Amino acid sequence: MIMAEERKTIYLCLAHMSEEGIEQKYVKEAFDTNWVVPMGPNVNAFEQNLADFANSNSDGSKLDRKVVCLSAGTAAVHLALLACGVGPGDEVCVQSFTFCASSHPITYLGASPVFIDSEKETWNMDPALLEKAIVERKEKTGKYPKAIVPVALYGMPYKVDEIMAIADKYGIPVVEDAAEGMGSRFNGQVLGTFGKFGVLSFNGNKMITTSGGGALICRDAEDANTVMWRATQARDSYPYYQHSAIGYNYRMSNVCAGIGRGQMTVLDKHIAHHKHVQALYEELLKDVDGVDIHKQPADPRYDANFWLCTATIDENIKIKGQENVYKEVIKTAVGGAAGVIKAVDSATTDCQPNDNVEALRVYMLAKKIECRPVWKPMHKQPVYANAVSYVNGVSESLFKIGFCLPAGPYVSDDDVRYIVDSIKEAIVK
Repeated sequence: MIMAEERKTIYLCLAHMSEEGIEQKYVKEAFDTNWVVPMGPNVNAFEQNLADFANSNSDGSKLDRKVVCLSAGTAAVHLALLACGVGPGDEVCVQSFTFCASSHPITYLGASPVFIDSEKETWNMDPALLEKAIVERKEKTGKYPKAIVPVALYGMPYKVDEIMAIADKYGIPVVEDAAEGMGSRFNGQVLGTFGKFGVLSFNGNKMITTSGGGALICRDAEDANTVMWRATQARDSYPYYQHSAIGYNYRMSNVCAGIGRGQMTVLDKHIAHHKHVQALYEELLKDVDGVDIHKQPADPRYDANFWLCTATIDENIKIKGQENVYKEVIKTAVGGAAGVIKAVDSATTDCQPNDNVEALRVYMLAKKIECRPVWKPMHKQPVYANAVSYVNGVSESLFKIGFCLPAGPYVSDDDVRYIVDSIKEAIVK
């Protein structure tokens, strides 16, 4: 058994290369054939691989969605909203409990987000609040929101049937943000295939990676062609460069797509591993008072990929070192290679995790375990201080008591046991 001081750092979630090294084969082909550009054979093949996966239902039936590979999941959200007709002065209903990439592209287009809080079961968009927002914004502005963006938070399927029924009722297109939910299913159907568009991400910490990149699942070839046209600078068909619309440089590199082709060979294996880790956490944490692992609904239609395993800790549980948290301003980004961060003057904000959650993060980090807070709701972010929001307190409450547990392909059964033992050790008896 590896001693604690000798352990590797156990990260939340890092995708890794296939054991066979297939990624290197496709990347080498890209260099050998001089296809080191945002197009080429790997891009075409990766798109087909993704389409084959997305179109395969658990019951053996098939869909006919098309996939366009892009430079990032954020780019996919941006182009999907554009294809839905979102523009200056419009509003878009978007889940508040999520990463900023779900909402920032709305502002790129001069539109405004209308943040929708979560329901307690899946932690995703609350259908009742969504319908209330749609009706009230129509009364207030004279028009319906232009799109709806539900999220598969941490890979958990949202209430697909209810959200889609509301969208159909009011004729509003849905852009499914399945960036964290690749391979998650609802009633046997892959998330990202229910709405008009579905967003995937292949960032380094996702279920599979291309180092950076994303994709957009489209309902038909016409939508896919329009998205691809806008992603390649929106060039018109002349022998010279002429543009009748604003386009973007959003296509995926042929080199990155080569990595993606190799990663597709281990996608099912990765999903199975994450589910196994979740089940082990559920078993090992069931008798730890005050710590509750978040589970998917008992409804058999829900099939989460458990991209990250999440849990909550009761506010009354004391953690070692709790008296010392939030005393000093953090100088570097917490979690991941976040690049440049903006310096701040205060160690606290008006919406932050409870002291015991922060103490647990610090304690676990000393044990070489990455254990981050859950996403801070977008409606509590300073950049969206003036945004319209429909809240019920669920996401704010979860942000105070929630934390993420390592679940990636590198996390072994022994690692999970070590993580749970460390949580037990951190609790003051």
